[in-house]
Amino acid sequence: MKVVIMGCGRVGARLAGLLDAEGHGVTVMDTDSYSFRRLPPGFKGKALVGNGIDEEALKRAGIEQADAFFSVTQGDNRNLMAAQIARHIFGVKRVICRIYDPLRQEMYESLGLESISPTTIIADTLRKKLEG
Repeated sequence: MKVVIMGCGRVGARLAGLLDAEGHGVTVMDTDSYSFRRLPPGFKGKALVGNGIDEEALKRAGIEQADAFFSVTQGDNRNLMAAQIARHIFGVKRVICRIYDPLRQEMYESLGLESISPTTIIADTLRKKLEG
């Protein structure tokens, strides 16, 4: 599977490493080349400096051949915009974005955008730990 990941922070780098180790073709992009230091040794994918809301940068990342796109930067707005571009302009079949704001996440889920809210996941996990 060909995968493009926007954001090479802790989550993006970890995801890129996991998918690369499974044999997927991975391109990870970030606006700061220093972020690529987080990629695991032996990473065989591509690291590309670029912004995932820039169509030309996405094309350089191989978005036109991508089977999946993940937007996992620190910014909800950038993640949402990049996810919409990947889905609606480039027709990527599987698009998943990280949304910190649970209210936004629920709204975009209702509109058909697959998203994950770490805020909700962590709060639920902590509540469960309290119970037992």
